[in-house]
Amino acid sequence: MIGHVSRIRRIVLALALLPLLSACENSATAYMVEGSQHALVLVREQKFFWDDELKQSLIASRLPHCQKRVSIHPGSTTLVEMRVYEAGDRLWALHQGNRWYLASTEQCRVQDWDNASGQPPGRLVGSFVLKEGAPTFVAAPADGG
Repeated sequence: MIGHVSRIRRIVLALALLPLLSACENSATAYMVEGSQHALVLVREQKFFWDDELKQSLIASRLPHCQKRVSIHPGSTTLVEMRVYEAGDRLWALHQGNRWYLASTEQCRVQDWDNASGQPPGRLVGSFVLKEGAPTFVAAPADGG
């Protein structure tokens, strides 16, 4: 009888922990440049639900010529908007919080960018944001608004 009660307690405890374990975020969302073969992808990974920070990566992809995943600075558990701006031919500037990155699908590179002016280099193409609780890419209005 005692063994049976102990087993029931373990099952109840496991069921109680399920919502906590499922609270981890593992997501990937893309800005499709020219169809599915050319994209910038934001990847966010939270190993344990109690972690305050998430690992973040950017993937520069222009298949079959380029696909590279680069770790960037960690993010918070709530996605801080990441704006994507045109910065040249197959080059984009990404701005999240006080950090700037450059991503090139020509050179297949992602790097930190010390943007001294703090001004975007070109037209806003869209942003990685939370929409209905999930990270997604939202294109900017056609007028660049």
